[in-house]
Amino acid sequence: MALSTKYNPAETENKWYQYWMERGFFRAKPNPDKEPFTIVIPPPNVTGVLHMGHMLNNTIQDVLIRKARMEGKEACWVPGTDHASIATEARVVAMLREKGIKKSSLTRDEFLTYAWEWKDKYGGIILDQLKKLGASCDWERTSFTMDPGYYKAVIKVFVDLYNKGYIYRGLRMINWDCEAKTALSNEEVLYKEDGDRSVLYSVRYKIKGTNDWITIATQRPETIMGDVAIAVNPTDERYKGLVGKKVLVPFINREIPVIADNYVDKAFGTGCLKVTPAHDVNDYEIGLRHNLPVIDTINDDGTLNEKCELPKFFGKDRFAVRKEIVKDLREAGDLVKEEEFVTRIGRSERTNTVVEPKLSLQWFVKMKEISVRAKDAVENDEIKLYPAKFKNTYRHWMENVRDWCISRQLWWGHRIPAWFDADGNFVVAENEEEAIKIYNKKFAVDGQQTTVQLKQDSDVLDTWASSWLWPMQVFDGFNDISFNDGKIDASKNPDLKYFYPTNVLVTAPEILFFWVARMIIAGYEYTGEKPFEDVYLTGVVRDKLGRKMSKSLGNSPDALELISKYGADGVRTGMLFSSVAGNDFLFDEKLCEQGRNFSNKIWNAFRLVKGWEVSEQAQPEENKVAIEWFEAKLNQSMKELEDHFSKFRLSDALHALYKLVWDDFCAWYLEMIKPEFGKPIDKVTYERTIVFFESLLKLLHPFMPFITEELWHELRDRKIEDCIIVAQWPKAKEFDEKIIRQSEVAFEAITQVRNVRNAKGISPKESLPLSVNGVCDEITRFSSIVSKLANLTSINFIADKVANATSFLIGTREFYIPLEGKVDSTKEKEEIQKEIEYNKGFLTSVMKKLSNEKFVAGAPPQVLELERKKKADAETKIKSLEERLATLN
Repeated sequence: MALSTKYNPAETENKWYQYWMERGFFRAKPNPDKEPFTIVIPPPNVTGVLHMGHMLNNTIQDVLIRKARMEGKEACWVPGTDHASIATEARVVAMLREKGIKKSSLTRDEFLTYAWEWKDKYGGIILDQLKKLGASCDWERTSFTMDPGYYKAVIKVFVDLYNKGYIYRGLRMINWDCEAKTALSNEEVLYKEDGDRSVLYSVRYKIKGTNDWITIATQRPETIMGDVAIAVNPTDERYKGLVGKKVLVPFINREIPVIADNYVDKAFGTGCLKVTPAHDVNDYEIGLRHNLPVIDTINDDGTLNEKCELPKFFGKDRFAVRKEIVKDLREAGDLVKEEEFVTRIGRSERTNTVVEPKLSLQWFVKMKEISVRAKDAVENDEIKLYPAKFKNTYRHWMENVRDWCISRQLWWGHRIPAWFDADGNFVVAENEEEAIKIYNKKFAVDGQQTTVQLKQDSDVLDTWASSWLWPMQVFDGFNDISFNDGKIDASKNPDLKYFYPTNVLVTAPEILFFWVARMIIAGYEYTGEKPFEDVYLTGVVRDKLGRKMSKSLGNSPDALELISKYGADGVRTGMLFSSVAGNDFLFDEKLCEQGRNFSNKIWNAFRLVKGWEVSEQAQPEENKVAIEWFEAKLNQSMKELEDHFSKFRLSDALHALYKLVWDDFCAWYLEMIKPEFGKPIDKVTYERTIVFFESLLKLLHPFMPFITEELWHELRDRKIEDCIIVAQWPKAKEFDEKIIRQSEVAFEAITQVRNVRNAKGISPKESLPLSVNGVCDEITRFSSIVSKLANLTSINFIADKVANATSFLIGTREFYIPLEGKVDSTKEKEEIQKEIEYNKGFLTSVMKKLSNEKFVAGAPPQVLELERKKKADAETKIKSLEERLATLN
């Protein structure tokens, strides 16, 4: 059956993906005869659907895993999803709200039943979508961070780190998400790159016993009722006399002291700072230094409570109260000034609500000591980051690491394994039975066993406190056999022993600390080894205007619609065309169109070749040279390709392949060997062309898996198991560099002859003679090809110039095409004169540079050499043009 004139992705993608799945090509098992190559997927949230960031990230992973598979390695790409505590709980709460059910009306178990139903219905959507992209994951290894085994591993690690002294419970100032009603780690608080516009309010406080006032500056007037002091800098002469005096808080007239503290910036605002320890991290530190009370006036949901002492604000949202209290201060004459300024306002990474600093009893991991090995691993290039510029970012974070708040006030997640009695005493254990044993040992009076009722902590762990175990636990690293005494013994776990450490992690820079650093920490803590060798950090996918893609802006295209429109191969290549590691990627749908066009180009090249009639005739000279040239070009490109892959320059690798296929193979090689219409091609050339095509398809396969598999089976009759997905990756051989250099001159000559035809209106069908000034080895070797592609009657090597001819230069060598009787000589003279004037102008500009002593003294040698070459080339060209002009006069 004849192939369609256009490649139809819809007809091939499902067919081949199912074919690969059925034959187990994605499956990986420990194999002592093969080198392992492992990638673990950054697990997308179960709440997620495929977006452009996922598309880019997973395309890169699939390119790397497919190449490794073809290289004969045991390629294992582990997929899975993250339970995403905050995001998933928010989705479930929203679903229940639509059903008229409040979370507060449910028990924990009832809520979790709904949550698991939601997860089972929607949680696998994104993985199914990845299959549409062509992701060749080992789907039998799919993991979920709340699978029973994974859940157990997370609990084991919590208990282990607690017993090692790394985990503790403490009252600390934390970040609070008022919408999700949970604590956040510092890394889950985001700030706008260009800051936020805010208002600085100058408010006056009456000094007790006087008619005088002191003016403070604050961004948060809604917290005034929680003030416990006014702080000034001890070196500020303006306020020295006020230290120790009392002032009155507006509206409630609570007496608070004026204190001196070095934290206060004399130059900011009025130089006086209201101290509200319950609602600001720095104020809390000041409060500790001065033994100040803490008055928490804001509820967990962001509304004000009774401690604010003003009933009209009870139960109102903090930002609504801000507007009201500013109005009240203005009416009372206590609002001295309002001025706009730019500041940094933290927002929850998940809900985008403004984060509330809050004093809270939470669980933390001590990070300083446990992070040392992970810091050194990247610093010493045991683990390499691509691009390397992120080493500085990583170093800064690791050198300034703070304790990690790991408790979250949610129900969906890994419940903290701490067990409390009625008096608040607690023990940490993997289960209740073990907790009771530990409790009796720790708290039993006179050794008497008790029947105390213990209650488990209601909080769950931060999502990242489970996903930091991902590279180990996807291979069941913490099972009861391989995990003992706080370490993993990989020798007791065949999968972990073989596939760990993994080879490459592909992820986004924004989770370098959320996830990457913590996986490195956990890896060294539990295996003594790094979790991966290389980290490829992608850029952020933005629209063509440079804006980050988001639903609210409506600038994020539907990934599946793109695949439907352009084919998976078109989308994959479209995304990689402009995606350089670590650099933001400006997405334009035209890139996918370019990818689709590339698929059609390959398809049409195949149709052309397979449409030729083949005979046993002798091989023409031009075909021999064409094969020698493309053999060299192919090996040169493969060498370049391997260099790009070794440095994770995948976009550059794709561009090199694109040029090899589109320009070198299609535009040059196929044109060189193409037989005249209606005539056959010789068998030797045809067979060699099929071999070349096979090599190109192999090189393209990691980037374009579907069309390459389709054409692989069309090229030859093959056995069922003989698929390109497991075909041997081509290796570069030594190649003839000389023929590549020679070809550049020959191709330029062909191009120049074609340009002359276009400029002079000469038909491509009209044969022309070509004369070359002097002996030219490049043209001699390619003479048959130059004659064929430029449609020449002859190529003559001459010592003299040719009269009544147009000429062109390649380097310093002059070529002539006699045009007597073919062109208007008057018009030809005018065009040559214009070209002479242009080149003289160019020469003048170069001479100005070279006559500038300052430029010559300061320019690098290579720049000077380039300018001198420009001068010599211009002079040669002018001389040639003037001689041409003389022959026409």
